[in-house]
Amino acid sequence: MKKLLTLFFTVYAMFSFSQDRKEIGDTFIRTLLADKNIEKAHAYFDPSVAGQIPVEQLKSITEQLQTQLGEFKNILEVNNQGNIYYYYTEFEKTKLDIQLTFAENNKMLGFFLVPHKTFEKPDEKTTLKIKSDDIELNGTLLVPPSNDKKRLVIFVHGSGAHDRDETIGENKPFKDIAEYLLHNGIASYRYDKRNYSYPETFNEKSTVEEETINDAVNAASYFKNNPDYKGYEIIILGHSQGAYMMPEIAKRAQASKYIFMAGNARPLQNLLVEQYEYLHTIDPAKVPAEAVQEIKKQVTFLNSSEFNVNSPASELPLGQSAAYWKYVKDYNQLNEVKKIKVPMFFAQGGRDYQVTEKDFNLWKQALKNNKAAVFMFYPSLSHLFIAGSGKPSPKDYDTKGKVDEQFLRDLIQFILK
Repeated sequence: MKKLLTLFFTVYAMFSFSQDRKEIGDTFIRTLLADKNIEKAHAYFDPSVAGQIPVEQLKSITEQLQTQLGEFKNILEVNNQGNIYYYYTEFEKTKLDIQLTFAENNKMLGFFLVPHKTFEKPDEKTTLKIKSDDIELNGTLLVPPSNDKKRLVIFVHGSGAHDRDETIGENKPFKDIAEYLLHNGIASYRYDKRNYSYPETFNEKSTVEEETINDAVNAASYFKNNPDYKGYEIIILGHSQGAYMMPEIAKRAQASKYIFMAGNARPLQNLLVEQYEYLHTIDPAKVPAEAVQEIKKQVTFLNSSEFNVNSPASELPLGQSAAYWKYVKDYNQLNEVKKIKVPMFFAQGGRDYQVTEKDFNLWKQALKNNKAAVFMFYPSLSHLFIAGSGKPSPKDYDTKGKVDEQFLRDLIQFILK
């Protein structure tokens, strides 16, 4: 068997160029193993090789294969890497890849029997650039093979410069969610955040519109106006800041549904004080009392009548510009969310110290009369929707985990409802 599995011979065949490589290989395999027409299969070989492997020897090899593998049943899948094609083939006793190598003129060059090689289907993963204002979003489009559910989810990140997977420490929550959606027949698009790909485009005049809102709206517009996605439900999923800004995104995007993952319902600047105080209690060395007092001083100034568009960034939280904070101060997410007339899904983790149950309950109270709003609380989940235990801390992000499956199941149910 080892000799058979490592058998390699150079083969050429004369084919009509109307056949593509996939068809050529399929025809060769079925001729040899299903029809057992050895002479016809042998005719695929280049004369220089045919002399080294005469018809009788090819017949002997085929018979040995039948004895060891059982009868040929079917070709299950075909993949390729350049000129090498892998025909995942089912035999009576086992499944193997028949590996065929082609020349540039579409003639076969190699023939192996090898263990099955797993491939990501090319129609499942596509690098897709979408124009947004004066930049291009660099993203990944995942489309299931059948794609009959006609749902597409667009991901919107939390604060900070995030890649398309929303990589935080050892974890990639957006990638986890997108791949789960894919396996459940739901398409998705996730992109590198603008301040991740183009940090040079941010200046003292930039706001959350440039950081978060515009790109989400433009991505939604791209798919809504693309004839390939006609009839699709476009759904926007926002995490943390993405959920916080979702009511404004919804006003412009006009999507079919919205998903809020750990979005703050309280003013962002007030939330910062709570976060600093909490981090000080669990690790005073990393967040000393002086840092807590400084953030409190900055937030007090921001909330006062002294704050104006000319206030220096050095006096404001996180060193963000006055333009950035003015937009945030003028924004009222709880008022805006009431204007959304399509289904919404709010999810919150109980081990989230960045956005807490207080925010979850404020969303819930604001939408208490909205029957299309779904609220789900997960006691053991962190800000990244990964299960954990003990006192929550930044160390949770350094522990590799996966987005919780119960949350993912609830998400699927909402998307397909």
